[in-house]
Amino acid sequence: MSLFKARDWWSATLGENEEFDQGCLSVADVDNSGSGQDKIIVGSYSGFLRIFSPHPSKAGDGVQAEDLFLEVQLRDPVLQVEVGKFVSGTELLHLAVLHPKKLSVYSVSGWGRQPSGDAVVEGLRNRITGTLGNVEHGNQHQIKLMYEHNLRRTACNMTHGPFGGVKGRDLICIQSMDGMLMFFEQESYAFGRYLPGFLLPGPLRYSPKTDSFVTVSSCQQVESYKYQVLAVATDADTKKEIEQQKIGSGKKLLADWILNIGEQALDISIVTFNHTVFSIFVLGERNFFCLKENGQIRFMKKLEYSPSCFLPYCSVSEGTINSLVGNHNNMLLVYQDVTLRWAAQLPYIPVSVKVASFQDMKGIIVTLSDSGHLQCSYFGTDPSLFQAPKVESRDVNYEELDTEMKELQRMIKEATKTQDIWPKIEKDDDMTLLANVSPVLDAVSQAVDSAVESEAVPSVTVKFSIRTRLHVQKTVLSISVPPFLALTQDQFIFHSIDPGMPKSISTSVYLKENGSPADLEGSAVVSYSTPTELNPEGVSRVAQCKFRLPLRLVCLPIQPSKAANHKLTIDTNKPPVNLVNLFPEFVERSDDDQVNVVGFQLLAGQKVTLLASKTSQRYRIQSERFEDLWLITKELIMRFEEYFLKQGIKDFTSSFSGLIPLQEYFELIDQHFELRMNTEKYETLLSERAVQFRAIQKLLLTRFKDKTPAPLQNLDTLLDGTYRQVIGIADATEELQNGLFRAFIKLKTATQLIILLIGLWQKLSNEQINILESTFLPLQQDGQELGWEESVDAALSHLLRTCLSKSSKEQALNLSSQLSIPKDTSKLKKHITLLCDRLAKGGRLSLSADSGSQHSILMPGETLDPQDKDTEAGS
Repeated sequence: MSLFKARDWWSATLGENEEFDQGCLSVADVDNSGSGQDKIIVGSYSGFLRIFSPHPSKAGDGVQAEDLFLEVQLRDPVLQVEVGKFVSGTELLHLAVLHPKKLSVYSVSGWGRQPSGDAVVEGLRNRITGTLGNVEHGNQHQIKLMYEHNLRRTACNMTHGPFGGVKGRDLICIQSMDGMLMFFEQESYAFGRYLPGFLLPGPLRYSPKTDSFVTVSSCQQVESYKYQVLAVATDADTKKEIEQQKIGSGKKLLADWILNIGEQALDISIVTFNHTVFSIFVLGERNFFCLKENGQIRFMKKLEYSPSCFLPYCSVSEGTINSLVGNHNNMLLVYQDVTLRWAAQLPYIPVSVKVASFQDMKGIIVTLSDSGHLQCSYFGTDPSLFQAPKVESRDVNYEELDTEMKELQRMIKEATKTQDIWPKIEKDDDMTLLANVSPVLDAVSQAVDSAVESEAVPSVTVKFSIRTRLHVQKTVLSISVPPFLALTQDQFIFHSIDPGMPKSISTSVYLKENGSPADLEGSAVVSYSTPTELNPEGVSRVAQCKFRLPLRLVCLPIQPSKAANHKLTIDTNKPPVNLVNLFPEFVERSDDDQVNVVGFQLLAGQKVTLLASKTSQRYRIQSERFEDLWLITKELIMRFEEYFLKQGIKDFTSSFSGLIPLQEYFELIDQHFELRMNTEKYETLLSERAVQFRAIQKLLLTRFKDKTPAPLQNLDTLLDGTYRQVIGIADATEELQNGLFRAFIKLKTATQLIILLIGLWQKLSNEQINILESTFLPLQQDGQELGWEESVDAALSHLLRTCLSKSSKEQALNLSSQLSIPKDTSKLKKHITLLCDRLAKGGRLSLSADSGSQHSILMPGETLDPQDKDTEAGS
């Protein structure tokens, strides 16, 4: 509850389910009563027009029957209401109502039961504005249509004033939704002009001092146009309208001045008060601007909230201007220039605010909400009558407080030790998501539009089960699989799931693209909302699970091949295992002898052969392509662990004793980097051709618009040739991007194989292998702005300077390094080779701060010790 509130003087609720906006409120003596008492004019998007004359018996009274001056329902929605001298031959005030396709001007008049005595003067005044009548049930009021204009374009907003310096009357300017300014000299249409570079309509105001119109364009610029420039500019409409307006020639429309404010504007107000400097106020989405008449910024105020409306008004201090600003926090704030003077709480969000005079009370604030809450208020305070009860005094037990403090400190210390970002999922979680992969392939393949060049592309069914112990709603299950694989349906939506009633859904996975995936592990995430007492909409939560797809999904059994370009040998510490027990789906069982060779044909790759030695404990994997070794090698290691675990053997280990195949790995790095460089060249060339194409278009457009066009001078031929080049380069760029994506998947596959071999070679722990994976696979997706090469090179440099450093001189951290695409891959290759050498010499991977000595800082411009060759290569 706020102490500073907008005290309710009079309020009313308008209609039901009606909508209101900024231009729907106006305050003026619309019936020309001459008493100095304003009336409140309110229009709604439902077509209702209401006029109020509030006069409560005491502050805070609600609306009375006699407060409603007039209420009529018009056929069209009311966009804006304005009061001015809109009728020729008289200087009385009239009401202008803007509809989407029509502008109507009304006179508001009243008559009623006339008492004796001083009523003669009142009767004479009523004869000026309406018909005098005698009735027994109070004053009567009506509106009379003076004239109307049917608009050919949909209107957005309007402004009025003495355009061109006319005396004793107001002209009207209407801005359409397509950027045309339509000018009306009271009962007649004058002319129309299009705003240059128009996209969306903005607020529009007329400045009488400079005789110009101020608006904010969709380019986030405040623009000012002189009325005289608008009047003589090139006509906007068709020939019929030119004949009607009798204007045959004009000039191009140019702005008097332009100011870029960098944000969209909500409203504009022109300040022409006495004893104050002429100013243009612009309310932006995050800032409040005050401009001079030439467009220079007088001052600005950065707002820490989202404003909804504003109104500048005269200040008691000479040379300053007060401003009322409403925001979406139900607050009404008063600024004196840029200084906040008052803040008051409102019961709703205001969309329009005015200042009026009622019953000899000046400065009543009138606010309107978008749902029709109309309130007349003044600023005041609402002191609280609450008194805090006396607290019973009691003795403090310092020993208990000391024990409680130690316990709390222990809990804080335990909580700060964890490094987890996501909270751990408890066993009794609200929702459980389980995935079950079918042990056999689908009898009828569900593959659709597969690009794999194979007679039959298999598919496998994955069944998901969602179980909850609470009522949940807005449940969405999203499933993802590695690239080149696809799902028949990857998203399922459930409006609600009841507790104890599990939901089961199934989908199929198949190989869609002509490429081997880098992994066979998929993931599923279900997001849901659990409603609570404080939040009936529900608190968003997620549950996730992972599943492993079968190897049979991406390869077929085939006869083994003896010849191969790439070979790997894995050593184990257990006797040879019959390959039938490891790969039963690829080998037919036979009771004759042990099977020691298996052939695999990748659906989108080469043949892979697995051989088991009959005498030693070695296994060889060979293939024509280096990256195709990864899936079979990983599957072999995983099946070894599962097989010996079932046998009850826990001391099984595997190792790799050969040379790390870095040369084959470096060839894939060079292929990927070459595609990146070619893609960058083609994108640069495409940008240049696009600039050339736009320049030729502008030249042609200028010549076509000219009344006496010059010869084209083969510009059309040049445009056609440039267009063909743009299309050709774009197709080549798209093809290169597809090739780059495939090269990145191949590089990712080979990288995982290298990490596995290094882990087997040096017998690294799971934590050290995770560090290697974070170093070599920092990106899930490759791009031109941030690519694989520079990311891996930065991570390798950090490892070589920290846990794998040889001396304290190498432990300098470079603060000026910036990730950018390198010129070549030589530095990256040196760092990978140096990493393997350091690991071979006993280096260990660790991210803890105490793994080495205190790190020094390498400032920009400093270099490492050039005498250490290894360190120089690692920099």
